[in-house]
Amino acid sequence: MASMEISGSAIESEEPKFSLPVDSEHKATEFRLFSVAKPHMRAFHLSWISFFSCFVSSFAAPPLLPIIRDNLNLTATDIGNAGIASVSGAVFARVAMGTACDLIGPRLASASLILITAPAVYFTSIASSATSFILVRFFTGFSLATFVSTQFWMSSMFSARVVGSANGVAGGWGNLGGGATQLIMPLVFGLIRDIGATKFTAWRIAFFIPALFQMSTAFAILLFGQDMPDGNFYDLKKSGEKPKDDFSRVIYHGITNYRGWILALTYGYCFGVELTVDNIIAEYFYDRFDLKLHTAGIIAASFGLANIVSRPAGGIISDALGKRFGMRGRLWALWLCQTLGGVFCVILGLVGSLSVSIIVMIIFSIFVQAACGLTFGVVPFVSRRSLGVISGMTGGGGNIGAVLTQLIFFKGSKFSKERGITLMGIMIIICTLPMCLIYFPQWGGMFCGPSTKKVYTEEDYYLSEWNYKEQENGSHHASIKFAENSRIERGRREKIATGQEATAPGV
Repeated sequence: MASMEISGSAIESEEPKFSLPVDSEHKATEFRLFSVAKPHMRAFHLSWISFFSCFVSSFAAPPLLPIIRDNLNLTATDIGNAGIASVSGAVFARVAMGTACDLIGPRLASASLILITAPAVYFTSIASSATSFILVRFFTGFSLATFVSTQFWMSSMFSARVVGSANGVAGGWGNLGGGATQLIMPLVFGLIRDIGATKFTAWRIAFFIPALFQMSTAFAILLFGQDMPDGNFYDLKKSGEKPKDDFSRVIYHGITNYRGWILALTYGYCFGVELTVDNIIAEYFYDRFDLKLHTAGIIAASFGLANIVSRPAGGIISDALGKRFGMRGRLWALWLCQTLGGVFCVILGLVGSLSVSIIVMIIFSIFVQAACGLTFGVVPFVSRRSLGVISGMTGGGGNIGAVLTQLIFFKGSKFSKERGITLMGIMIIICTLPMCLIYFPQWGGMFCGPSTKKVYTEEDYYLSEWNYKEQENGSHHASIKFAENSRIERGRREKIATGQEATAPGV
């Protein structure tokens, strides 16, 4: 009897202990915002803070552009090219980051990129021409690919029932850096100038602050981060707990899933628009309404600072509708929210009053940023095996949207900024329409329910990414667990109709 008790306690001690309740994959089933519990909530805080620092660095220049353009003699075309450069570098970096996360884990992938791009932020202080300014903005923008590692990390740590909330808050609070830098950089510039530096020297010294902040977050990730609930990628692969995957198969199943391409397109006109506005909004208010630099910066900051609630709200709404209506609820919410964002963008370009412009801009920011959170309430369910690739494709689509929008509407003087904003809103509405083509055979789409030709389960969908030989080797076990925990996407009505439990297995 005593020996049985001893052996029982030994087995129990081998089970990993977590501060948060977990599912069968050891992913947290609750999202406790103010907790720093290891590993789930610690990964959350490390991911959003590091992404925040990269946003601050990437958009540190726009609030100081009226000073920088005088110092470097920048033309309207130069400024447009620099804005495009700041988001174009991350297009391929995001796709590469997704693959890196699948292969080496989000911890090493994100920390490495942050450290590699930090020198470009320092080098901004020695830019002496339009060409050098464009180059440093281009290389600094690579750091925005940390968004992909942030979303991958959250999807690896949190279960289906709260993954939208985790992704939304992490992404939203990271994006907050785009608004915070509109306040931080003019303030730092003003302090340095007041100490005694000339304005053309002060803006250069100011760039050391975001560079130091960015580097410090990378070291924090390396010291305190963990890839998965059960450990780091390297250790799990070494012990055999995580099978080594075939790189070519991971890529193949990502790029052949049409849902990923549609989400990449639509994300280009929520997050891509957000990046565009971060680049142009301070200068827009400064020039159109003849405001002081600091005042224009405060107004511009309100657009990015809305991320503190708007993008997280998108993720929370996605999870809530997912529980009630399943995947179809997530898709409908995303389409509606992003379309309304386009409508308010059109209105923003048409109004000529400062006070009305500010109000409309804030409403526009709430909808377009919430759409970003709603997008990554859908992304984790597109593919289990190629999650990183799908995240990278979607994130890269956001940057491509930003590049195209700035090239078409805000490069040079072809359109006034207000006209460009109106046309951008029309493009948002049009490019959101393909959302209705997304269909999951086990859950349905916006206009129709699940497949009626045959019973198609979550296991059928996720195991289709593994061939017979791979399944014989046991490589598919994580996909089976994920499929079980994804049954919540059937929605409450479907569960009641089939008599299934609403609780995910293993909770």
